[in-house]
Amino acid sequence: MPLFSPIDLVALAWFIGAWAIYSAILSLTEKRRQGLNSEMNRYRDVWMFQMLGREMRMVDAQIVAALQNGTAFFASTSLIAIGGALTLLRSSDAILEVVAALPFGVKMTPLQWEAKTIGLAIIFVYAFFKFGWAYRLYNYVAILVGATPPAKDKDTPEAKAHAERVGRLCEVAGLHFNRGQRAFFFALGYLGWFISPWLLMVTSVAVAVVLWRRQFASDSRRALFNE
Repeated sequence: MPLFSPIDLVALAWFIGAWAIYSAILSLTEKRRQGLNSEMNRYRDVWMFQMLGREMRMVDAQIVAALQNGTAFFASTSLIAIGGALTLLRSSDAILEVVAALPFGVKMTPLQWEAKTIGLAIIFVYAFFKFGWAYRLYNYVAILVGATPPAKDKDTPEAKAHAERVGRLCEVAGLHFNRGQRAFFFALGYLGWFISPWLLMVTSVAVAVVLWRRQFASDSRRALFNE
């Protein structure tokens, strides 16, 4: 007997496809600098070139520290989420009955519950690796900020090349942070699978639409683009 029914497999493929397609479209638009993330990447470059002209760079160090702290928070949250997901593996049959009694809920075996829970834990593990790597990259950014040439050399080719390097590294750190956050958002959509495969397909699309609106149709984007 197969572990999952055909509709479950279709719903899982739908979920993975929604995540992959959204990520691919976002990558294309970031190259064209049309979304909120791509605009912030431009401001990262502006920040680094502004930093070249400052004698005292304590403000820049504080900004990097704030970015590190936010990333560390999400990395710690990922570990807690992994522990919570693994705790669900020990759920009793009573919880399975409660889930089956929910609107649109379907009955599932303990093995199916455990497989779905492991999938949720994998998403949080992926998020942890993204946040952990982003935190390390922000450490590198802090080191490069400390290695920035003095303000009197701001117009030299070496100083400008250094600012570009720091901006690129900060952009990569932000990229991995955004991917970790995206995993969190899609993990919320994944929870629909515990009730019904049909609900998983609905929540997958809902998460993708919400994320797309925040990138391309939100108040924050209109504020940045003066629209």
